[in-house]
Amino acid sequence: MPKADAGRFGRLGWLWLSVLVLVLDQASKIYFQSNLSLYQQMVVIPDYFSWTLAYNTGAAFSFLADSSGWQRWLFALIAVVVSAVLLVWLKRLGRHENWLAVALVLVLGGALGNLYDRIVLGHVIDFVLVHWQNRWYFPAFNLADSAITIGAVMLALDMFKSKKTGDAVHD
Repeated sequence: MPKADAGRFGRLGWLWLSVLVLVLDQASKIYFQSNLSLYQQMVVIPDYFSWTLAYNTGAAFSFLADSSGWQRWLFALIAVVVSAVLLVWLKRLGRHENWLAVALVLVLGGALGNLYDRIVLGHVIDFVLVHWQNRWYFPAFNLADSAITIGAVMLALDMFKSKKTGDAVHD
């Protein structure tokens, strides 16, 4: 893992990972939007996994997707505030807090990927569809959502600290 100066700028050297998440997220969304029509499924693993194209005007699990449009700006504002908080938090991290830095930049990259969609397109592009036969479907999601989830799990794991040293378990 790269060594960034943890002095004045904290772990901001990890922001390259946020940029990578943002670029991969946007590239994948462009690819699927160019190659699939809305709600078309391309089966990858029969009965379990497909590519699809879906637009989400709401938040996770299409929360508030049926609202009149105000939710677009609410979720955009939330993403901007959360991104600012994550940047400040990242800047304040110490030299050995790499695990936490990676968690924060994954969430940041994912938040920025979905923020771009929300502001520019008016909806978030989703394309990963996990399902079981034709009986159960997990809501479609994208790479940004995956990065946010992985980062959130890492943040949760970081809460379990060693009682002796106070250091995070995964540094």
